[in-house]
Amino acid sequence: MYGPIEDSYFTWLSNKVDYVAVPTPSLKHENLLRKLHSTEFVWTISGDDNRAAKGLELRDEFLYEIQELGDPYFDNTGVSVFEMLVALAYDIEFQMDESMSDWFWLMLDNLGISDFTDAYEGSDASVSDILDRFIWRQYGPDGFGGLFPLTNFRQDQSKVEVWYQFHAYLEDNDL
Repeated sequence: MYGPIEDSYFTWLSNKVDYVAVPTPSLKHENLLRKLHSTEFVWTISGDDNRAAKGLELRDEFLYEIQELGDPYFDNTGVSVFEMLVALAYDIEFQMDESMSDWFWLMLDNLGISDFTDAYEGSDASVSDILDRFIWRQYGPDGFGGLFPLTNFRQDQSKVEVWYQFHAYLEDNDL
């Protein structure tokens, strides 16, 4: 269960990407975002430790914004998939014209989970399975099942750090 600061932090992260004007269950993604936030991002490829570190930096930004010195919760938990994806979307926005929110949802769409709205009545296990496949790099060498699928690929994307997968995605899509 989340405490007050954890709830505030989750809301802060969610507001960066979840821009639904009408909060109907068919349009909201709170359950999905909570699942992303409760799933730890484990890096297995050298270089993806940078993705984890960037996700953890969001905590400092949040604490600075609320003028809080620190919280033991933040010091004792690993980076979540949600934090890593938000931080990655920030870094991508810095290089591209599209908003970080657009990139965040594109990545969720590429993972195949963007349609899991709060009205979804299926099993939570399917989202867990998809996240496990992503985290443990059990997706195709073309990147399908990961964040950045490619039509033309030169190397097995499951063995390439996420940042370089993104750059290959840009090249593959002429972006």
